[in-house]
Amino acid sequence: MLEVNQVVKVFNHGTVNEKRALDAVSLTLADGDFVTVIGGNGAGKSTLLNVTAGVYGVDSGSVVIDGSDVTKLPEHRRAKFIGRVFQDPMMGTAADMGIEENLALAMRRGKTRGLRWGITAKERAIYRTRLADLDLGLENRLTSKVGLLSGGQRQALTLLMATLQKPKLLLLDEHTAALDPKTAAKVLELSDRIIAEHHLTTMMVTHNMRDAIAHGNRLIMMYNGKIIIDISGKEKKKLTVEYLLEQFGRLSGSDEADDTLLLS
Repeated sequence: MLEVNQVVKVFNHGTVNEKRALDAVSLTLADGDFVTVIGGNGAGKSTLLNVTAGVYGVDSGSVVIDGSDVTKLPEHRRAKFIGRVFQDPMMGTAADMGIEENLALAMRRGKTRGLRWGITAKERAIYRTRLADLDLGLENRLTSKVGLLSGGQRQALTLLMATLQKPKLLLLDEHTAALDPKTAAKVLELSDRIIAEHHLTTMMVTHNMRDAIAHGNRLIMMYNGKIIIDISGKEKKKLTVEYLLEQFGRLSGSDEADDTLLLS
């Protein structure tokens, strides 16, 4: 479903601040793979997601989604392939619009827009059903402004919007990092349920090693723009934080793990 082939991305070319964010990275995701991406600050995690989404172009290499080469497509042209949830609950929704209006925007993603905008009764019924699945009481607040929702409610709504039209690829960019632990656990539970129910191919970036181990069927760790660990299947189920840190030290050649890798 996703093929990242020998992708190189360098920021600030030819300056003292030159940074090779992705160093010939290759990654293949099969249909239905749920991959968690871990690594310290500057490892290349978010750059990998942004290159996949089309936020950044690549210096070399290619990005292929479900057989279509999207390397040269801008971000808005890739929107029909990709659903994305950001770290900031304020992103991904329009605060001054109602819940049903935000869902209508998501429902029309990738479709040709006409002059008709009204939300039909059939659509409204779909929205109520999908919102009820979140178990947050939002199905009875269709006309409420999204800006009035809590961070957790808004992130759950963003997750629903990102998956309302089944995307080829779902990108979760540290989508629980700004939430309190209880709310973060609820959003992760919802994420697992939606991903499993719709068999979504997913890449989730996180700083939390325990979350990276607990969720998904595959885990990759990045360091200095490279993938240094790629574990899946039964081997992933046996993972521990201690083992990951040991492997990180061995493969990165670093005696000390980045502090951000220790967050749990």
